[in-house]
Amino acid sequence: MSPSEELEEDVQELYEHFSFIIDKGQRLTRIDKYLASHIEGISRSRIQAAADADYILVNGVAVKSSYLVKPLDRISIVMPYRRRGLEILPEDIPLDIVFEDKELLVINKPAGLVVHPGHGNYSGTLVNALAWHLGIREKVEGDERMGMLVHRIDKNTSGLLVVAKTDEAQFYLSKQFFDHSIQRRYLALAWGDIAQDCGVIDHHIGRNPNDRFRFKAFPGGAQGKHAVTHYKVVERFGYVTLAACQLETGRTHQIRVHLQAIGHPLFNDERYGGDQIRSGAVHAKFSAFVENCFKAMPRQALHAETLGFIHPKTKEELLFRAPLPVDFQQVLDRWRRYVKSVVPDPSS
Repeated sequence: MSPSEELEEDVQELYEHFSFIIDKGQRLTRIDKYLASHIEGISRSRIQAAADADYILVNGVAVKSSYLVKPLDRISIVMPYRRRGLEILPEDIPLDIVFEDKELLVINKPAGLVVHPGHGNYSGTLVNALAWHLGIREKVEGDERMGMLVHRIDKNTSGLLVVAKTDEAQFYLSKQFFDHSIQRRYLALAWGDIAQDCGVIDHHIGRNPNDRFRFKAFPGGAQGKHAVTHYKVVERFGYVTLAACQLETGRTHQIRVHLQAIGHPLFNDERYGGDQIRSGAVHAKFSAFVENCFKAMPRQALHAETLGFIHPKTKEELLFRAPLPVDFQQVLDRWRRYVKSVVPDPSS
């Protein structure tokens, strides 16, 4: 797999940051009108949605769209990113839709599906499929009239993803991600026998200075951004461990980087060293078994199993669960059979 095939996973800020200090001679003006005229390519209605979601601060305090801008006001905005300047071609690609209403969709994404066009993946992506699903049949620019991404999962990770269908839903859902109040549980098959039944990995994550296509954990927080992963062992196989991981933050490749940092890279994670035997005695039978598992699941063993959030309109708590895909389940079943057949202790 070449790096260009997965560049959509690399860091692209999900939020746009704007700040203004108002001139001394500024006349009283509604803030939605002021910002719509000072931020290129943004509508007044989107500014109003941002204000309703408390994304607009004046002198450190959230304000509504009717606020009158005054001289020397300090305005700061953090807005969910809405990609512009990229044409989207709708494509009739089947989607596994778990839930849909007028505000949002929850999709069970298969492994191998790139989320957003770009970097060599301008067609065949989730966004191309969304455009078709929402009734668009001609090329559109950016996210116009179509679903808006609130978060992403890696190309070769399977599982649940929520997509907003309105500005209001995007702001409300993005705020939950920004505040880390979203429930997200991943199932990860990692190399080795993880020592503790549960634990917390609290290492900053940043781009690897020696390889721009990888990220790196920085224990102690000397570099990178704050990142916290909670894990709990679900099942042990001696050579590998199935763990449930819950994200407190949402950094790019977070689980993959954190597990590698504690010596347990994801099974068959090519980018972070999991595509080689990392545990157990290397002999012909074991090597053949692992290679067959790699062929059965030719991607990292990571699945976004659970997603929970507050609905932007009804304010109802929603919780969704996606069962393990066939490839992941088959590999787990193979490990169960293999471990039972091994004598003596499989950890030797």
